[in-house]
Amino acid sequence: MTDENNKLLVDLEVRVKQIMLLCDTLKEENVALKTELNTRQQQIDEVVADLNHLKTRYDSLKIARTVTAASVDVEVAKQRLSKLVREVDKCINLLK
Repeated sequence: MTDENNKLLVDLEVRVKQIMLLCDTLKEENVALKTELNTRQQQIDEVVADLNHLKTRYDSLKIARTVTAASVDVEVAKQRLSKLVREVDKCINLLK
């Protein structure tokens, strides 16, 4: 082989090693990003669960306030209670 061919071969070898190193670096970054993504997804799931819990509590407070508030029309309270009873009946029917 000539010197020029040897030089080209060495350059190719160096570039292949650089690409392999870059590939390894990208693999490590990919693993780190996947881990972070899973962590974020767990945080999102926890926040959604908290939100649903707070919505339930808020609805319960609204119902309690409607039932106990003296300034609320009795007819509105009856309608809301009827609606709740219908929802409970639907749930019971779904469980059957």
